[in-house]
Amino acid sequence: MKDYLVKATVYNGSIRAYAASTTETVSETQRRQDTWATASAAIGRTVTITSMMGAMLKGEDTITVKVEGDGPVGAIVADANSKGEVRGYVGNPHVDFELNSIGKLDVARAVGAGTLSVVKDLGMRDYFTGSVPIVSGEISEDFTYYFATSEQVPSAVGAGVLVNPDHSILAAGGFIVQVLPGASDEVIDKLERHIQALPPISSLVQEGYTPEQILERLFEGADINFLETMPIVFKCKCSRERVERAIAGLGSDEIQAMIEEDGGADANCHFCNEHYHFSKEDLERLKEAQ
Repeated sequence: MKDYLVKATVYNGSIRAYAASTTETVSETQRRQDTWATASAAIGRTVTITSMMGAMLKGEDTITVKVEGDGPVGAIVADANSKGEVRGYVGNPHVDFELNSIGKLDVARAVGAGTLSVVKDLGMRDYFTGSVPIVSGEISEDFTYYFATSEQVPSAVGAGVLVNPDHSILAAGGFIVQVLPGASDEVIDKLERHIQALPPISSLVQEGYTPEQILERLFEGADINFLETMPIVFKCKCSRERVERAIAGLGSDEIQAMIEEDGGADANCHFCNEHYHFSKEDLERLKEAQ
């Protein structure tokens, strides 16, 4: 099944909900980053949630998420747009531990303490920036805290990744449920009970649940107004042309120094690990075009 997300409202529009299956997207991230199991869970959860946050945007708006803890996995960075395109990278991909006390991948140990920050480029002069402390390192709980604290929207966030013994991705997915003004105490109480009773989201994806079926399980018995579906895909913004422009922007003197000292130039993209090589002749051409 191709990755996609669904947007919906429930309980007469008093609840907004998103659900996503992201197995292929997280698999591509794992392959590009060569992550080990615990690092895969950390970046996979982050990419999944970021893709849904991107779906909250409009037009050409973009979002960048940074989970910067003091744990061995280092910084986790993901960005997405309103079209379902997302990418991410992790500072140290080769992190894996024994399972934690409840038999899960120990993401909290990998992430550690620090800060979760969100930057939204909404096409205006100034960016919207929100930053909160990492409250657990489990990623989903940290985003739940972010929404409540920074955006003042009571939310429940869930994301999960199942990893095979060979480090490949078995299943990944997530949900975001947000309480809007006007939601009754009865609705909120019912929602809390359903969320607590929901099995791990990655297990539901593994069992074949679609995003629609995840929401139907979560809001059992309620009328769900499905608004939109959107494909989710790993897509990087890098290209040889962008790297060329960056090199050209260094100026003639810097390019000449690269020619004399290195006889060429190499660049690697953090997100997709694509490698770009520029020969001495390439650099001379860029210098002449100044």
